[in-house]
Amino acid sequence: MRDSQASDPQSGEQSLAMTREVLEQDRLRRYFERTYPEVPLTSPAALDASVREMLANVPEPARDLDGVYLFAYGSLIWNPCVEVAERHTCRLYGYHRDFCLKLEHGRGTPESPGLMLALAPGGSCRGVALRVPAANLERELTLVWRREMLTGAYQPRWVRLSSDIGALWGIAFVINPAHDRYIGRQSDETVIRLLRTGRGVLGSCREYLDNTVSDLHALGIRDHRLERLQRAVHG
Repeated sequence: MRDSQASDPQSGEQSLAMTREVLEQDRLRRYFERTYPEVPLTSPAALDASVREMLANVPEPARDLDGVYLFAYGSLIWNPCVEVAERHTCRLYGYHRDFCLKLEHGRGTPESPGLMLALAPGGSCRGVALRVPAANLERELTLVWRREMLTGAYQPRWVRLSSDIGALWGIAFVINPAHDRYIGRQSDETVIRLLRTGRGVLGSCREYLDNTVSDLHALGIRDHRLERLQRAVHG
């Protein structure tokens, strides 16, 4: 199931969904500023500076690449919202996919909190390397930063990916351990409860889980914990 246009249970507003148009118009920022003015947001200038810093520090093996790879492990797999020239299944060592980011906005509200995936230290994670081509690269990455970096819950990192075509260098958005929404590893019972209840202006956590598991399956990637959680959430 893909995200549908539903009303936000708190504000009654039409769901923003997560689309290129929403990101181009910076509507997520405007929604947060209007609905959750107490939530600190990364300024547009700081986002732009972060994009430029990452591009200024491209690892040597990736400097001749036509564009930049992004490591997709959740919604970027099934809804990247930016131009993608090619995709390669891959594995990132040193981080694992986990529901360790608590949501009270986006796919949750204070009344119906949820959880979001993040890359937490340890283990490894299978996902997809998405190549964003060099044409309009800074503009395309700005859209990604508006999506991933708005609240400061993630940190961009250059990482080495083991892919189906060999080693690749790409950008991964890993958890910011100092962020107040980072809650660490939780029991399955807690995760299941929050995935069942989480819903907000961007849709439900259940949809997010279903879409992620579905597209991982389509790529031949099995995440047994996500599959176990999905069975329990729908049970």
